[in-house]
Amino acid sequence: MSDLQKYKNKRMKADPEFWQNYNERFETFKLGLLLKQARVEAGMTQEQIANKLHTTKSVISRMENHAVDIRLSTLEKFAKAVGRHIQVALV
Repeated sequence: MSDLQKYKNKRMKADPEFWQNYNERFETFKLGLLLKQARVEAGMTQEQIANKLHTTKSVISRMENHAVDIRLSTLEKFAKAVGRHIQVALV
């Protein structure tokens, strides 16, 4: 068992509420990281992406740092702006 898993198990016992919906929150965290990584790899700033999406830099920042309830159409526009495509999977 990894140290992270040991820590999670210990925290779950001490604070079960913290771990409610953990997996869903972790997925939104990963989505934000993927968006930022794609932008950085494209050599673009948040401001440049915002201009392409006709929005503000703060909206792009929120997408990257708190990726909750982003429309699929917005993700598609973001992907296009950085030269990528979206793949959706139900698992």
